[in-house]
Amino acid sequence: MDIFTLDFFIRALIGGILIGLMAPMIGLFVVLRRLSMIGDTLAHVSIAGVAFGFLINVYPLLLGLVFAVLAAFAIEYLRKAFRSYAELSIAIMLSGGIALASVLFTWGRGFNMNVMSYLFGSILTLNQTDLWLVASVTIIIVLFVILFYKELFLLTFDEDAASVSGLPARWLNIILTVMTALVVSVAIKIVGALLVSALLTLPVACSLAVGKGFRPTLVLAIVFSEVAVVGGLVISGLWNLAPGGTIVLLLIGFLLVTLTVKKGLRI
Repeated sequence: MDIFTLDFFIRALIGGILIGLMAPMIGLFVVLRRLSMIGDTLAHVSIAGVAFGFLINVYPLLLGLVFAVLAAFAIEYLRKAFRSYAELSIAIMLSGGIALASVLFTWGRGFNMNVMSYLFGSILTLNQTDLWLVASVTIIIVLFVILFYKELFLLTFDEDAASVSGLPARWLNIILTVMTALVVSVAIKIVGALLVSALLTLPVACSLAVGKGFRPTLVLAIVFSEVAVVGGLVISGLWNLAPGGTIVLLLIGFLLVTLTVKKGLRI
């Protein structure tokens, strides 16, 4: 395969593998806490940051990351303000992110074509700087999950028990949301803001369908994610398809297969 001799494809493959590792690691906790839509929310806010980056001529992906992290803090604040309606915080930030992005798009019409690659993904245009940023975030995410695995497990399944046991539940919630923001902000160039939540949720959905136990489910989610990312990149490279869309469609295919197999085993 000639594509494996191309530098840009190798960079895309490395970036995709890194995203495929960290997205389900955070995604499992996000899904089990019933916050699946947080990925879409942070992605739209991140796109506003990317647009602002183009406006002021600053590295767009970095400003997208900064905007996403600020949105993560805002979501946690709103979750506490509307404790009985926690999902309202996500709706507020989602609408705010879309509104801000649309204003910035119209303000700088000249760079709209550049922003499109962040909306729909452009993994084949990853440069060395992008790759270093993705690698740095991956290291942070992996260390976070390994070091706080037990605390995150307890927080995910029983937040009240976590608080009573003396864990800093409030700060863990904030840090977990910030970690989600980091993943989303660097993943938008892989699959695009419109599909980024799929990398957080679909591998987890596949693993939940067949996994037994928390740790095996986490491992399976990573396996599904990596196979879809590598397979999607190879297929898109060979047949000139959109990489982000191909990856997500593969994940949906995996989900349909796992659900079918699970139903067949029950029969």
